[in-house]
Amino acid sequence: MAPKSKSWRIGGASTALQSHTALADIRDSLLETYACNDAMNQLLLSDLDPRAWRAQVPGKKGNGRTIAAIFAHLHNSRLVWLKYSAPHMKCPAAVDPDRCTMKQAAAAHRRSAAQCLRMLSDALSAAPNRRVTEFSRGNWTQTWPAGGAMFAYMFAHEAHHRGQILMLAHQVGYRLLHDTPGIWHWEKLRKQAGLTARPR
Repeated sequence: MAPKSKSWRIGGASTALQSHTALADIRDSLLETYACNDAMNQLLLSDLDPRAWRAQVPGKKGNGRTIAAIFAHLHNSRLVWLKYSAPHMKCPAAVDPDRCTMKQAAAAHRRSAAQCLRMLSDALSAAPNRRVTEFSRGNWTQTWPAGGAMFAYMFAHEAHHRGQILMLAHQVGYRLLHDTPGIWHWEKLRKQAGLTARPR
């Protein structure tokens, strides 16, 4: 028997998922997009002037995160998600926002990104024996069922902080990616993430 379609309305438009194949395509697209997520972070790190790493915005010394602290926060937040949502998975080491170097941050991001992708792969799986069934952002708030909202939160959290990094780099006099499409060149980012197919 063919699976029943599931329909709902968003903003006046009717959306229908016709089959398990459609759901699998969406799942794979989300996972591919998350794989590009760390490629964006690595691109920022590779283009960042080292002088901007711990630079403070003029007039705001000691008030707010440096770029180094933001990258540390991104990595360490991933560890919280892994610890509470996938305790069976190996969790990489945290980084110290006050001591980590750009090279250390890049390596740490690669490790935590790989584990988060594995976690999402299980969370978005239709397998009855999947182990990641809930998404926890930490003990400060409620858990969610593991699924699309989990992906959206994880991606949006990093996109928000990437915007902060781009703005902060400009404010301290070391603009990032000002002469290249950069984080918007998704075809190139997909290749860097090891993906060969076009975005779907």
